[in-house]
Amino acid sequence: MPATVVLDGQSLSLDDVVAVARERASVELSPAARARMGQANAVVTALVESGAVAYGVTTGFGKLAEIAIPRDRLGELQVNLVRSHAAGVGPVLPERETRAMMLLRANVIAKGFSGARAVLADTLVGMLNAGLFPPIPEQGSVGASGDLAPLAHLALALIGEGTLSRGGASGDAADMLAAAGIAPVSLGPKEGITLINGTQAHTAVAALAVVDAHRLWQIAHLAGAMSLEALLGTPVAFDVRIHDARGQLGQAASAALLRSLLQGSEIRESHREGDPRVQDPYALRCMPQVHGPVLDAIDFCAGVVSRELNAATDNPLVFADSGELLSGGNFHGQSVAMALDVMAIALTNLATIAERRIDRLVHPDFNQGLPPFLTRDAGVSSGFMMAQVSAASLASECKLLSHPASVDTIPTDGNKEDVVPMAMGAAWKLRRVVANVRAVLAIELMCAAQGLDYRAPLRAGRGAARGLALVRELVAPLTTDRVLAGDIARLADAIDAGHFASAFGSAP
Repeated sequence: MPATVVLDGQSLSLDDVVAVARERASVELSPAARARMGQANAVVTALVESGAVAYGVTTGFGKLAEIAIPRDRLGELQVNLVRSHAAGVGPVLPERETRAMMLLRANVIAKGFSGARAVLADTLVGMLNAGLFPPIPEQGSVGASGDLAPLAHLALALIGEGTLSRGGASGDAADMLAAAGIAPVSLGPKEGITLINGTQAHTAVAALAVVDAHRLWQIAHLAGAMSLEALLGTPVAFDVRIHDARGQLGQAASAALLRSLLQGSEIRESHREGDPRVQDPYALRCMPQVHGPVLDAIDFCAGVVSRELNAATDNPLVFADSGELLSGGNFHGQSVAMALDVMAIALTNLATIAERRIDRLVHPDFNQGLPPFLTRDAGVSSGFMMAQVSAASLASECKLLSHPASVDTIPTDGNKEDVVPMAMGAAWKLRRVVANVRAVLAIELMCAAQGLDYRAPLRAGRGAARGLALVRELVAPLTTDRVLAGDIARLADAIDAGHFASAFGSAP
């Protein structure tokens, strides 16, 4: 992760977003971006001075675009826009998503098509570096003229209104800015609409979710490999020839990762001969065929989201080379909304197949001689019975959340915005799916580790054995019934923190 992220409006990456949002990397503006912003702002200034009519600069907004605004009220127009659009409701975004949104908004201004002064981007950068962030309600955006309500709540903070937080403290925005040595912005022509027009709220959630999704994809293989070993499964179904014969890229990558995790297994050698089973159930045998398409989907979504990080999403756009302002629809969030829905569907498949593996681990009719519900004292003890129930509940909830938001639409703004993508709904649905899948995989890791303990002294494949060791660093074997909620939460947090990364290296 970079220690400093330099914004130029063109090269922001997913790693950069994570570095700033989660690791608190510092942020700077590039000199080239500063020059482009100045050139675009000069076009807006000249337009105002000439008395020309331009949407959002010298007119009202949306259905009110036909109303011309007197020159002496243009600043009032922009401030009123921010205040009136700060109508969000519901829970506030987590700090990391708000920081990502601030970074993306600064980057799109730095791109040089907004026509705003560099002070807007400077103020956002200053807030990020000072650890300041506003409360952003996650509901209220349809993603059509961008995320108007969430971005308006962010814009309020820039003009010194509302509240800001830093660490565990919150206070009046003007006071918090002053304490950090940051002056509130006095909005000039077009700067209010610059701050609130765009896709940066749902794209911020999407960017962090894509990175989380890649990690969950890896963990699904670790948990699956551990389950396969505990259930005396065979790696034959992961033979490279099988997957080359189909030619699907994600499937081939999935099979290769499973082969790596299972390499050197003593458990496999113990049942290579004399096993009456010809084939494993699909939840084991078809992991590449299920996990693989998930990777394909995540990679597709990563491409969409990565491009959106550096997209010009304002309206109108200012083209400094020709001195023109052109109105269009780059603020429409359909592309990212669809990607968010695709990721939710893809990750749900990880949850459903993992839950089936968990059921096999605990089910006495299917778990290849392991104790019922993975407890030696079955009857008096329930073991991991309810852990499977929790996994089933989470997997089923993921199915509900997989219903796409981006196929919905409802007209807004006096029917001016007559086709909308519901991108923000897709974003917070996906966030919950990510959390659910993380918890399901935590349960599978916990159950698979218990199953591998019962196979001792035989050792699992190198990656799977390393996974067992990493689980045991956090969660003790289950000898008598205990509260499992804390174990599940510890493992889920460890997945999120990258605790299991070493299982995918050259572990002994």
